[in-house]
Order: sequence, then C-alpha cells, then structure tokens
Amino acid sequence: QVQLVESGGGLVQAGGSLRLSCATSGHIVSRYAVGWFRQAPGKEHEFVAAIGWNAFNTYYADSVKGRFAISRDNAENTVYLQMHILKPEDTAVYYCAVTRRVGVTTPGDYDYWGQGTQVTVSS
Repeated sequence: QVQLVESGGGLVQAGGSLRLSCATSGHIVSRYAVGWFRQAPGKEHEFVAAIGWNAFNTYYADSVKGRFAISRDNAENTVYLQMHILKPEDTAVYYCAVTRRVGVTTPGDYDYWGQGTQVTVSS
C-alpha cells in the first residue's frame, strides 16, 4: 500500500522560507514521479511542482518558478519542496502525490495522495 506523509508546513511571514517534506512508504520514490499540489480555501487543487523518478526532469507552475525548488532523495524515500520568498497567495494546504506518468500536472493524473500540510503566509 502506498503511503505519503507531508510535513514541514507552518506559519511564516511574507518573504520567508519553508521546506516541505513528503515521506513515502517503501521504495515508492524511486519508481514514481512525485508532484506537489496546493489547495486554497474555496479553490481547486493547483499544480505547484513535479519531479521525475530520476530527478532529471522537474516542472514548475509559473507562479512559483524561481522561488520554489523540488528535489528528491531516493535513499531516504523523501521528496522535498523548498519554498523561498513566500507570498500571502501561497497560503494553502500542500499535498504531495505520485504518478507513473511523466510530466503531468493535472491532479487526475496522480494515483496516490498524502493528507496535506498547511502553509500560511502572513502579510
């Protein structure tokens, strides 16, 4: 059974940084692409970033390019989302998810999801 557990969320002032972690069960990370999504109150899931199984391919939403960085440590079965220069509009619940597909950014293309971690950016 695939299990994903996000952590690292919290309250931060605008301009600050946070690093989110997505811990996966077994060797999921080495066989799946992993994506980060976020959902603000009253809104749909929004794609944030994704990384291929071999870490060579990364994808970012335009809204986070240059500020966020996705990485993975297959030995630790963990994927990270480093977030810098946070803005109030980054406030949302952040989810990690896995897929066997490459380069996909639609929530429906992801097969397993974590429970989410709250990120709140104060102005």
